[in-house]
Formats: sequence, structure tokens, C-alpha cells
Amino acid sequence: MTALVRNLAERAVELHNPHGSGQVVLVCEHASNIIPAEFQGLGLPQDLRTAHIAWDPGALPVATHLADLLDSPLVSGGLSRLLYDCNRPPDAPDAVPARSEIYDIPGNRDLDEAARELRVQGIYQPFRARLAETVAVAGQPVLVTIHSFTPIYKGVPREVEIGILHDDDSRLADAMLELAPRHTGLKVARNDPYGPAQGVTHTLRTHALAHGLMNVMIEIRNDLIASAASQREMAETLHAWLGAAIRAAAKDDRERGAACSQ
Repeated sequence: MTALVRNLAERAVELHNPHGSGQVVLVCEHASNIIPAEFQGLGLPQDLRTAHIAWDPGALPVATHLADLLDSPLVSGGLSRLLYDCNRPPDAPDAVPARSEIYDIPGNRDLDEAARELRVQGIYQPFRARLAETVAVAGQPVLVTIHSFTPIYKGVPREVEIGILHDDDSRLADAMLELAPRHTGLKVARNDPYGPAQGVTHTLRTHALAHGLMNVMIEIRNDLIASAASQREMAETLHAWLGAAIRAAAKDDRERGAACSQ
């Protein structure tokens, strides 16, 4: 392992509340916009290195507050997704994006196989391993990933305010969508502004679907979580909403199991 790979691996993943005993494992893949000095900002100006293309603004504080409320561990990314998007497999072209939204990423252009593999080994693999270990230690947890999205994408305003995303297993997403009016007046939608077709469910597929774990991905429009107060308020909303949805989905599972055994 090269020194650069070791240095990346030491910063690639953070674990908050590692001894949490709640039934949820939280994930925030795009928590950080940090680009180590060795990468010279990927050739981007400072304003783009702090923009949404580099991370999910507001997502980490929401996830951290939620982890504390749930007494659950939180696995989060420690480096910018422009270096490597930990919610993508190594063979995905946008795992190391040469272009994000309307912006070219000069430092990711024309990478050779060795340069790309360095990022896989230094960022993706440590993140994947830490999350897999956290899920295993938790037993049979519910997996919940927290993201934020930009209000305007490629010049087009987005009306959705909270997206409830899922892949093949929609148990928890279904319950959250059904219960949404009881917990928020915001506009909530299924698999919007992204969905499985855009490749955004890699973490769910790898760490939840592969093990039969209930799961959901939550996308929050980032203008709604721009302040410390709004981040805490969103976490409190999600705490109550998720708890009710997990109970409802678990009840449905028990009832289906009882019906199948008759």
C-alpha cells in the first residue's frame, strides 16, 4: 500500500456513535467536501469545491443529530465525492466523475487505470469495509442513508422537497410515503429527484438488499437544511417519521409471515 493510499484511507470514513444500540445504521456518503492538498483542488476554483457538486450540504449535521436521537451508529464519508463517490461501485463511470452537473472536473479527466485504482483502494474500499463491519456488528439493523440535493439542477427548479428512494425492497419507503402527511407538510415523492435508474442505490443494494435488511435512502432539498436550527428540526422530524414507519413496516412483515404460514 502506497503512502498516498494509506493517507486517503485514514481520512476516507468517519464513524459517529460507534457503540449506539439503536436498530438503525445511518450512512452519509457525501458528508465532506475535503480534497487533500495532493490533488490540488482537482483544478477547480474554491466556489465549486464548496458547492453541491463536491458534497451534500447540510446532510451530515442532519444525520448526526438523527444518530444521536436514535442512539445509532453513523458511517460518513470523510472526503469529497469528486475524488470518489462512495455510493457508486468501482466500475461505474461516475464513481470518479470527469463532469458533474454542468462543470468539468479537470483533475478527474483522462485518469489512467492506476490513478483510478488508487482512489478505489484509498477511499471506496475503506468506506465499504467500515460500513460492512458496522452493519455486521449491529446484527440485523435497518439501513438508512441521508443525502441532500440542490434546489436547481442544470437550470431547472425542483419542486420535490424530500425524496424517499428505494430499490427492489420498498417496505420502509412504502411506509414512510404512507405516513408522510402525519409528519411533514413538505412535498414528498418516491424515487425523486433520483432513483435506481440513476445508479444511486449502490449502498442500499450492497449493504442492505444483499442481507435482506429493511432500508431507505432519504434525499432532502438542501435549502431546507441550510441552518443549524433547520438541520436539527429536520432530524427531529425524521426521527419520529422513521420510527413510525419502521414499526409499520415491521408489523406488515409479521402479518405477511403469519399469512404465509397458515
